Amino acid sequence: MTPLPARCSTLDLPEIVGSIPAGFPSPAADHEEERIDLATLLVRHPAATFAMRVSGNSMIKHRIHDGDVVLVDRSVRPTDGKIVVASIDGEVTLKRFRRRTGRIWLEAGNPDYPPIEVREDAELVIFGVVTSSTTMFGW
Repeated sequence: MTPLPARCSTLDLPEIVGSIPAGFPSPAADHEEERIDLATLLVRHPAATFAMRVSGNSMIKHRIHDGDVVLVDRSVRPTDGKIVVASIDGEVTLKRFRRRTGRIWLEAGNPDYPPIEVREDAELVIFGVVTSSTTMFGW
């Protein structure tokens, strides 16, 4: 994973207006809603949130692909089943956090990658919990 460069200024993005049916088509006028601020929608704790670009395919089952951008919140507690950015003995990875019977594993979302059991003598650092992932559709 590659950390995205920090920026001092904010990026002005167009706001989302309305909703779109993913089932049966219907007139757009039926779906007018108030504007949605993307920053507010995606980031609950701005001071504790950072973005990283994903490299690799170990999380494809969880719909996180090579090149995606994940938002990571340092203030969210890593509980069983959450996807986290972690460091094990200095190696940074993106995996699903598992804690059972006092033991910790980091699981990939791809059967080609075995679960990583965190040994008692290992240095484990959880940088934060992934709160969203953005996939670009080839443009």
